[in-house]
Amino acid sequence: MDRIIKDVGDIQSRLFDHRPIVNAEIRYFVKEFEEKRGQRESRLLENLHKMVHETNEKMLPENLEGMKQQLSDVISRLEAANHMAKRIQQRELKAEQSVQLQENMEHMKEEWADFLKEQQRLKEEVEEEHAKAVGQLSTHYSEKKKDLDKLLLDV
Repeated sequence: MDRIIKDVGDIQSRLFDHRPIVNAEIRYFVKEFEEKRGQRESRLLENLHKMVHETNEKMLPENLEGMKQQLSDVISRLEAANHMAKRIQQRELKAEQSVQLQENMEHMKEEWADFLKEQQRLKEEVEEEHAKAVGQLSTHYSEKKKDLDKLLLDV
C-alpha cells in the first residue's frame, strides 16, 4: 500500500506540480538568450549612454544658447507688435471719436435746423395772431370812432 500511495503522490506531483518543468524552461531560455545575443544589448546600451552623455554635454548648451537668443528675438518682436497694436488702437479711437464727433455735429445741425423751422413757424403764428388782433382792434376802434362821430353829430 505504501508503494501505491507513493506512486499516486508521484503521479499527482507530476500532473499538478509544474515548477520543475517551468524552472528548466526558464534556465534553457536564459542560457539560449545569453549565448545567442552575447553582450550585444549591453554594448547597445553603453553606446546609447555615450550618445546621450555627449548630447547633454555638447548639443544642449549650444541649443540652450540658441533658444535664449531666439526667445529674446521673439520677445522683442512681440513688444514691437504690441507697440504697433497700441498705436493702431489709438488711431482707431481718434478716428472713431472724430466720426462720432462729426455725427454729433450733424445731429446738432439737424436739431438746430428743426429748431429754427419751429421758431419760424411760431413767429408766423404770432404774426398772424397779431395781425388778427390788430385787425380786430382797428375794426373795433373804427366802430367806436363811428359811434363817437355819430354821437358828436347828434349833439
